[in-house]
Amino acid sequence: MRKKIVAGNWKMHKTLPEAIELVSELKNKLQNFQPACDVIIFPPFVNLESVSELLKDSPIHLGAQNMHFEESGAFTGEISADMLKSVGAEFVIIGHSERRHIFNEPDEWINEKVKRALKKGLKPILCIGEKLEEREEGLTEKVLRRQVIEGLKGISSEAIKNIVIAYEPVWAIGTGKTAAPQEADSAHAFVRAIITELYDSDVAQSLTIQYGGSVKPNNAKDLLSQPNIDGALVGGACLKADSFIEIIKSA
Repeated sequence: MRKKIVAGNWKMHKTLPEAIELVSELKNKLQNFQPACDVIIFPPFVNLESVSELLKDSPIHLGAQNMHFEESGAFTGEISADMLKSVGAEFVIIGHSERRHIFNEPDEWINEKVKRALKKGLKPILCIGEKLEEREEGLTEKVLRRQVIEGLKGISSEAIKNIVIAYEPVWAIGTGKTAAPQEADSAHAFVRAIITELYDSDVAQSLTIQYGGSVKPNNAKDLLSQPNIDGALVGGACLKADSFIEIIKSA
């Protein structure tokens, strides 16, 4: 049985004092119960080291929001996998829609990032999802197929065990709109079918596929009870301890 993962992507929010306050509150509230899911938080780069220290002896895992695919070099403003590892990151988000569509990251870069993360011992959360116009034109499956195949190019059946996929329909991210639970589950099932084609059914059935897109305490239970949805990649609702904890409880 796949263990659910609830991950909180802070995006460009929280100064260092604010980050310390939020993480301290999360730790205190999580002491009251033992979550049956894995919990990951993704603060901005500048907060990673301090948050990593706070998370010691905590059930919360630490991840980064992005990384470069090169080992090192003249890439002003970029962060390498080794840098992330050195401050305690275990996970890294790759291919988030904001990276794809605001910063124009192509599938090739995303694939290189996935491979570099795996090589360095980081666990990638590979994000996929269609834009509103693609959905309205009936292109959802075509887009997801391309993103999955290109994102996993060159990844072995052994290596994929360390990858999480997050289905995030772009039209639902930060908009307040959420895919209906059965609608989201159908997309997850489609992704699992692609993985079966690329690898086999055992790999597909063991792969964790999260849902992301305006996940909140009032819709988390319905979404996370679907058979193919293995957790949530949470945006705005992870910026307050109480709402994030409620989503964790739903999982």
